[in-house]
Amino acid sequence: MHSFLYYYLIFINCTAFVVYGADKAFAKLHSWRVPEIVLLFLAALGGSAGAFIAMQLFRHKTQHLKFIFGVPLIFFLQVAVISYFFYKG
Repeated sequence: MHSFLYYYLIFINCTAFVVYGADKAFAKLHSWRVPEIVLLFLAALGGSAGAFIAMQLFRHKTQHLKFIFGVPLIFFLQVAVISYFFYKG
């Protein structure tokens, strides 16, 4: 079960990273954009670390309060839940 979780987290974080990067590229091209709800949903599905890294690396969504506070909050909640269920004594 633990190995499935690890692979899932790697997959969803890579996906979130790529989608955030693609949305930044689309923004520069004045093209179609990924809806903000999709970006936040990817973070909520477990991709918060990838989303946060992409936000910092691509300087994307760093002026939007729901991303500035939301993505780190989602990350810390996910860490707390994972820690509680997998590392409790």
